[in-house]
Amino acid sequence: MAHAANGMDQEAPSKRLHSRVEASCLDLALEGERLCKVGNFKEGAAYFEAAVQVGTEDLKTLSAIYSQLGNAYFYLKEYGKALEFHRHDLTLARTIGDRIGEGKASGNLGNTLKVLARYDEAVVCCQRHLDISREQEDKVGEARALYNIGNVFHAKGKQQSWGCNQDPGNLPPEVRETLEKATVFYEMNLSLVKELGDRAAQGRAYGNLGNTHYLLGNFVEAIKFHRERLSIAKEFGDKAAERRAYSNLGNALIFLGEFDTATEYYRKTLQLSYQLKDQVMEAQACYSLGNTYTLLQQYERAADYHLKHLTIAQQLTDRVGEGRACWSLGNAYVALGNHRRALHYARKHLEISREIGDHEGEQTAQMNVEELMETLDISEADLSSCGSEFEVQGARPKFSKASSMDSVELWKYPPEKGQNGSSQDLDDVSRRSRNRMSRPPRRKGTDGQPLDDPPWPDSRASPVESQDGAAPKLGRDPSDEDCFFDLLSKFQSSRMDDQRCRLDEQQNGAKDACSLMTSPQTEELFDLIASSQSRRLDDQRVSVSNLPGLRITHNNLGHLCVDGDPQEPGDDFFNMLIKCQSSRINDQRCSPPDPGPRAPTVPDEDFFSLIQRVQAKRMDEQRVHLPSDEQDGPDSEHGERIAVSGDSS
Repeated sequence: MAHAANGMDQEAPSKRLHSRVEASCLDLALEGERLCKVGNFKEGAAYFEAAVQVGTEDLKTLSAIYSQLGNAYFYLKEYGKALEFHRHDLTLARTIGDRIGEGKASGNLGNTLKVLARYDEAVVCCQRHLDISREQEDKVGEARALYNIGNVFHAKGKQQSWGCNQDPGNLPPEVRETLEKATVFYEMNLSLVKELGDRAAQGRAYGNLGNTHYLLGNFVEAIKFHRERLSIAKEFGDKAAERRAYSNLGNALIFLGEFDTATEYYRKTLQLSYQLKDQVMEAQACYSLGNTYTLLQQYERAADYHLKHLTIAQQLTDRVGEGRACWSLGNAYVALGNHRRALHYARKHLEISREIGDHEGEQTAQMNVEELMETLDISEADLSSCGSEFEVQGARPKFSKASSMDSVELWKYPPEKGQNGSSQDLDDVSRRSRNRMSRPPRRKGTDGQPLDDPPWPDSRASPVESQDGAAPKLGRDPSDEDCFFDLLSKFQSSRMDDQRCRLDEQQNGAKDACSLMTSPQTEELFDLIASSQSRRLDDQRVSVSNLPGLRITHNNLGHLCVDGDPQEPGDDFFNMLIKCQSSRINDQRCSPPDPGPRAPTVPDEDFFSLIQRVQAKRMDEQRVHLPSDEQDGPDSEHGERIAVSGDSS
């Protein structure tokens, strides 16, 4: 009895310590979850890391910690760590046979890979999530997987379209095919969430269907879906989603030529951005309004909104946005006939372009400055007074209606491609300068979310959002290595032959050779080779003992070492994996040219080509044609579409 009591006394402190450790790990994890829910991901990640350091033997708790920690690092834009912990989560879920957990971990991995622009691998992971959800008859998980696959194809299609310099709807076949795949998955998601009665999820699906149809050039369909999105956003009181819907509606209406209606939606976008205290979106709304009023030939209003955009860009130290605002203001003041003020902003555009290394923008601005100086008949010595004059003035000056058309005559747009005849007339200089003023270099993608909403939330953990950005790897010419290995093989082969045991074919014959192959020593050799090769394979396997925070005890050892169904993926999964791995050869290609610095206060795409085409037609109508022009034939206007500001929040 005394001995038994002594044993119990020794065992009790150990149990109490274990209980305190478990409570500490769980408490740390719960505090980390609370901090992440209020948006404090940095401190939340620190608590989760502390929980991992303490460790736990509860496998499901550890899996949840991995998932939450991966999501926290995603929001902190530490995508390498996010991948690491989502992989730990996937490994642990497979080890303990948690199929639902495996599906969710695969989905989170897919979303993270999408942010890194590894789209083929992302599709494989999201498809794995879809397959497991259907296998387990998990309708909610199936809807999430369908939504996330749609997101991957949408992001891939949008990135492909950046390099095409094409307007919405005028897309290469491969880009169109990718975006059409996105619509298929979004529509399946919409059908399923309607069946589940999830109105919030329906809103997300409507918004992303609208965005995808917009890129495909189906503007009427896009408007239909965005109006449904707007209705659901109002139903839930979601002001941010309401703002996105208004902005997207304005973008689509621009392409249908309904400029007045578009301005109403943009003004509502501006009002909601101000209420939400979102200066970036406020600046983008001002920029879109300025461009729309330019299309309406209301240049004074256009200048007002571009000035507001310039002010916010300066507050946010967005130098690229400042340059774009100065360029737009120069155009507006030229149209209003105020050449001195236009020169001031052209010089500012030139200064900023040099500062940020925008060589094409610098050339455009330099040409604009030279043309304006020639028009005003001033020299470099006179420019100091021109600049200080407008630094003092805060509001726009009064404009003369009489001088407006004269300035428009100077800054005539170039004719459309495909016009008959030549362009040798008295407006040649003004045509070149107007062309440069109206067509700055097109800015490519941003790291903003191209979708209406982030990836679908996971029930176990907050989802990871999608954002674009990847670091391409540099290739390496293998010719030098091939020569080296050929030379090495040639010399080493002779050394290997010196160490071989030569058989005497004349003495032993074929019988001795056969007996050698079946001798006990040979069998031992083959056993040794098989054993060593199996160890090499085992070295490449993922070991649960390497999972951080896992304390292996007799309670969970059985779950980790179970010999049941290993739940290996099927042939379809491996076929998809091989397919996506084949695309990794592209990682060794040279990276594309740098698109230049981002302008957060400028939307992803602008109105520039539309402004050029609309203004060119109107300017030509006001010209007096010379006799030589009559031989050229009538102008051919095609009203081509251009890209407008895509709301990517």
